[in-house]
Amino acid sequence: MFEAIKLIAVFALTTVITLVITPYIKKLAFKIGATDQPNERKTHVKIMPRLGGLGIVIGTAVGLLILQPDIDHLWSVIIGGLIITAVGVLDDLYTIRPSVKFSGQLIAALIVVFSGLTIDTLTLPIIGRFELGFLSTVITIFWIVGVTNAINLIDGLDGLAAGVSIIGMSSMFVISLIDQQLAVMQLLLVVIGPSIGFLYHNFFPAKIFMGDTGALFLGYVISIISILGLFKNVTLFSFIVPIIIMAVPIFDTLFAIIRRAISGQRIGEADKKHIHHKLIAMGYSHRMTVLIIYGFSLFFGVMAILFTSVTVQISFIFVFFVLLGIQLIAEMTGILEGRNRPVTNQIKKTKHFIHKNKKSTKQNEHKEK
Repeated sequence: MFEAIKLIAVFALTTVITLVITPYIKKLAFKIGATDQPNERKTHVKIMPRLGGLGIVIGTAVGLLILQPDIDHLWSVIIGGLIITAVGVLDDLYTIRPSVKFSGQLIAALIVVFSGLTIDTLTLPIIGRFELGFLSTVITIFWIVGVTNAINLIDGLDGLAAGVSIIGMSSMFVISLIDQQLAVMQLLLVVIGPSIGFLYHNFFPAKIFMGDTGALFLGYVISIISILGLFKNVTLFSFIVPIIIMAVPIFDTLFAIIRRAISGQRIGEADKKHIHHKLIAMGYSHRMTVLIIYGFSLFFGVMAILFTSVTVQISFIFVFFVLLGIQLIAEMTGILEGRNRPVTNQIKKTKHFIHKNKKSTKQNEHKEK
């Protein structure tokens, strides 16, 4: 009981800390020039302060100092986090080259891996549990860098990256609660709290952006916690669960890479074909687009939680719905076009049918009058 009260108290404290200090970080961002200029790719029309993720980092640091979770390799994880934060701050200030950002992420991942924290085993249906051997290092680095960038790439609308991260980490929290992984729960709470505190200032219309400071930090933390709490789990779907939880940013990033490769673009070249761009192009408002993607994230989070406790037979039902969700993301991000977009085509038909019926009803009401 005491431990639960302590966790709730620290969660509330870290939330309030970030909530209170973020306006001061906003002033600092303007003072030192950590701002985001509007352009044709971006949705904002005025100069916006970046560096908001610093509030999440500070709130998390306070929570870690209080709880001091008993986790192996914690100092290596913290050092990696400091490097990621430094890279994010530099980018928010000076917009550094992608190669420099990638190098910082790689260094952080290498520090974690060489400390001994790696994805050593995978558990899959039929195949069972098997050791990765020498591949563990490569897979761990790929996972850390990949998830870090996935959160960064989805940070394109007010409140999007923060909200998706909160939903993903909350799903991890439920799984760690079921598995009674106290240290993982502690880590999650000291990041979820500050993220909620920041989201208050970042939801549409945003007063401040998290910038690369926040997006890279959240991606890094999510990748590390998933290694500690999900890949180390011995349940049937230990490998699949973390991918499902982060399905929206992971597959949006994966489809962006495929899309750019097919069209001959450079992989690192930005475009306006991410899932949030596509939803806005379909006519949804900024706020509604974010809420729809929250819905996708919540759907995948619930699927992941259920995956950890269902039988093999029932799990295939969930696999169908997960694949359906991924199909929808693929269609919306422009990988599939025309007849290969049955889900979005059906949504458009339904939307048109509803609109037509409403118009017909209004006309009939007008005639009766």
